[in-house]
Amino acid sequence: MTPSMDEALLRSLTPGVLAVLVRRGADFAAAEDAVQDALVEAVRVWPADPPRDAKGWLVTVAWRRFLDATRADASRRRREDRVEEEPAPGPSPAVDDTLQLYFLCAHPSLTPSSAVALTLRAVGGLTTRQIAQAYLVPEATMAQRISRAKRTLSGVRFDQPGDVATVLRVLYLVFNEGYSGDVDLAAEAIRLTRQLAGAIDHPEVAGLLALMLLHHARRATRTAPDGSLVPLAEQDRGRWDTASIAEGVRVLQAALARNRLGEFQAQAAIAALHADARTAEETDWVQIVEWYDELARLTESPVVRLNRAVAIGEADGPRAGLAALAALDDSLPRHAAVAAYLHERDGDLTTAARLYAEAAHKAPNLAERDHLTRQAARLNAHRRP
Repeated sequence: MTPSMDEALLRSLTPGVLAVLVRRGADFAAAEDAVQDALVEAVRVWPADPPRDAKGWLVTVAWRRFLDATRADASRRRREDRVEEEPAPGPSPAVDDTLQLYFLCAHPSLTPSSAVALTLRAVGGLTTRQIAQAYLVPEATMAQRISRAKRTLSGVRFDQPGDVATVLRVLYLVFNEGYSGDVDLAAEAIRLTRQLAGAIDHPEVAGLLALMLLHHARRATRTAPDGSLVPLAEQDRGRWDTASIAEGVRVLQAALARNRLGEFQAQAAIAALHADARTAEETDWVQIVEWYDELARLTESPVVRLNRAVAIGEADGPRAGLAALAALDDSLPRHAAVAAYLHERDGDLTTAARLYAEAAHKAPNLAERDHLTRQAARLNAHRRP
């Protein structure tokens, strides 16, 4: 196997192996340590001697690591007596444990924010930096939060899985990172949300699935061949995945008909309005503003209000958008980018160019930084005599 194949395979197997150890009695922190040890051993051994059953190999090695650590710790000797005997080597059942592990990590002893952060790190494979960006907090703060969550779960038996709302939040953040970040997890998040929708009759599960499908339908057009970002208004709508859009709209309509509106349904409604417009000019921005009003009421999120300012700028003009933006904290991520766009639409190219450059300096990833830098350069070139 090539190194890239090894990495992809290990990433796909890790949640299932971790779930097996947790079910067999390992507390979460110890199980995660044991699985990490097994992964290191796999990287060392597999290139020369790849196993026939990769998951079974990882389960066996990780379980041995866990038992070794348990035996070495006298304070856990009573727990050692309760764990099952080491399983015999051999193929493991072809069971998808990932969704179950999402629920296990959303444990009642954790706050929802800590459960989400821990699951993103342990199951989703995201780095602490990526999770911190999703939460809009410093990386050091997020590292402390994850460490506290691990300590809280140390020694806890997972017989009280967490609630649907926390699992949905995790899946949503995993999808967003897969959709816009360095780790491709979007398809996995959709697969798990489909699985959850099939198991649970919940309008917000359907709302999240619809949202994912509608966003994913545009994925092929979000970047140019050179990797640069393509704004929504400039995307080739003929390349959007119409089957995914149709499914997303169908799922959303069924959820909205139940009259139990939640934030994921509201976000999906906004995405559906974008998908319904044959051209950017035909976008129904008035309805989008109304849905952002609902979303702001449901979430009280400053990021929602930031996006709402853009929608107001499109529906009522850039000065109305700038007035809405003025009520928000200018330290918000992408605040400068939104301000730059609205100032450009208002004809103030000097201010817009300065703000695009400022936004580029604060951009969370290289693609966004390059896009904003190009925008600043374009306006500066336009202003030259």
